[in-house]
Amino acid sequence: MNDRLAIDEVRPLVSCGRFPSKSVVGEILPISAVVWREGHDALSASLVVRRPGGLSSRTTMEPGAEPDTVHALLPTDVPGMWSFRVEAWSDPFATWRSGITKKMDAGQDADVLGNEFEVGARVLDLAVTRATTAGEADRADLLSGAADALRGDGDAATRTERALSAEVAAALAADPVRELVTVGQTHRVWVDRREAQFSSWYEFFPRSTGGWDAEGRPVHGTFTTSRAYVDHAADLGFDVVYLPPIHPIGEINRKGRNNTLTPDPDDVGSPWAIGSRDGGHDAVHPDLGTTEDFRGLVEYAGERGVEVALDLALQCAPDHPWAAEHPEWFTVLPDGHIAYAENPPKKYQDIYPINFDTDPEGIYAEVLRVVRHWTSLGVRIFRVDNPHTKPADFWNRLISEVKRTEPDVLFLAEAFTRPARLFGLAKRGFSQSYTYFTWKTTRADLVEFCEQLLAHVDEARPNMFTNTPDILHESLQRGGPAMFAIRAALAATLSPAWGVYSGFELYEWQPVTDGSEEYLDSEKYELRPRDFAAAEAAGQSLAPWLRALNRIRREHPALQQLRTLHFHDVDNDQIIAYSKVDPATGDTVLTVVTLDSLGIQEGTLHLDMAALGYDDDARFSVRDEVSGNEFHWGSSNYVRLEPWSAVAHIVSIPPCPEARRVELSYRTHTVD
Repeated sequence: MNDRLAIDEVRPLVSCGRFPSKSVVGEILPISAVVWREGHDALSASLVVRRPGGLSSRTTMEPGAEPDTVHALLPTDVPGMWSFRVEAWSDPFATWRSGITKKMDAGQDADVLGNEFEVGARVLDLAVTRATTAGEADRADLLSGAADALRGDGDAATRTERALSAEVAAALAADPVRELVTVGQTHRVWVDRREAQFSSWYEFFPRSTGGWDAEGRPVHGTFTTSRAYVDHAADLGFDVVYLPPIHPIGEINRKGRNNTLTPDPDDVGSPWAIGSRDGGHDAVHPDLGTTEDFRGLVEYAGERGVEVALDLALQCAPDHPWAAEHPEWFTVLPDGHIAYAENPPKKYQDIYPINFDTDPEGIYAEVLRVVRHWTSLGVRIFRVDNPHTKPADFWNRLISEVKRTEPDVLFLAEAFTRPARLFGLAKRGFSQSYTYFTWKTTRADLVEFCEQLLAHVDEARPNMFTNTPDILHESLQRGGPAMFAIRAALAATLSPAWGVYSGFELYEWQPVTDGSEEYLDSEKYELRPRDFAAAEAAGQSLAPWLRALNRIRREHPALQQLRTLHFHDVDNDQIIAYSKVDPATGDTVLTVVTLDSLGIQEGTLHLDMAALGYDDDARFSVRDEVSGNEFHWGSSNYVRLEPWSAVAHIVSIPPCPEARRVELSYRTHTVD
């Protein structure tokens, strides 16, 4: 082994290899590199893969479209830490084959090609030895016969016929003779379970699931009444229910309705003001039930095919046990008081932020204990509140330690923050990340936003929430019911992971004041029971559309991908079009969405046919998964969207048979 040959620009690579890149079980991960050497000798490369547990494999990489590039596809089938490296090597047989073919084409015959025949025979001798050692007698005989022919009698064509045959080429491709092997750097890939990339989230407050009493007053919900909301989420096709904090809520500085500082005696407070005399982050609010009741909810959800994601909010109410037992964990002001949380102009007088610099080891040990407590109760997903306000190295250490023994645990970062922080947290272990999707409403903004995500696809996975208890975007306030359908269509088809906050299906749109993104009568501060069945029966619910979107997502592997997202041109800025392809099945879906919730939009859709695997002049039949209609399409197609009837076409495109064969042939080179 040596460094004789050059290996550059290996991908995927995150922060020069400091952090592992990301993949999920079932994904086909593209690996690429630039390999080169001096002169004209043939060069090739191998991909060496080590699976979790230590089993290794080596496969020959394919030449890329650009000179000196090589690539391979790595299918990952188990979670854990994988690794790979690229090995560059001189290919003496390919060099010989190229040279002797050119000389023969130039008219040189056997009388001047004696050395060339022997050079080729000696390479084949090496291949025979390898085949014999491997116990592959048939391959050894094939190669030995080709070497004997080169050393035999006859003209050049006769002596080289066997050596230049397809059978010999295949035998050497299966186990090539490699010289000047140069071993590249080892790169890591953390492979999560499939749900880290593909999942549909539904957020609800367990305390709002109790309905109303005989006088029409909201009744505090419990983990038992929450089962009805799990049923609702499952009926809509969601597979994750996210619960805001379920812990005891502080009484000191408790917030009243609409975030007032003067609560009534029966106000329930914000669940993010965690902790009271009833306990802290490892306790449940007594009005919700017991720890065993929570375990029962997790088990019930699992029976319905739904996972429970729990909020991990590292902050405290003033009466949290930590405030009394560990005052050193907080920032103390000059007047002796502990500083409460602020995000100007927002103030959170009911919350103390933790100072991670005062006792990092003690805080780390306690948070790890809390996480382990909830995983022992069946929680496998945590939605982390404001992780960008805590040290990045803390998250790297915590998530790494949890995954060391429980690799199936996932962490979603609520990182509404600058790109460096969002992607930086993802590099350090977060499985998914909230994004700025909520604020991207124009075609130009959406395309730019998604292209940024694609540029970071090896380190971060987006989860596109349409709304949250904190975020009611202006477009939903003013766009009417069709805008809710538009935003759901975009989130569900642009991203493999998406989510809605309860009430979205009921078109809840009223802000607390003009210009605010806070909901009027926010559920963060009061109970908000909802009657989903009555709304749907009255035709005042988005539930049928949400069901359809989640069904289409499950039926089409293409929509479970992010890497293959590709935008197509439409001559109308109020319409956006994009496609996705699943590399494993060839499933291809094109989505066309109007961005105008109030009027008809029409235009000509110009397809990038090469991205779909077709020639520019091809024609094919497509099926609209929304309406069931079929169309005959080519490179240019008329589209018309009426928001009161359909805000989107989600079109299934048959894979081109020839393109499919090429893809499957390519994939078979990467095997365990």
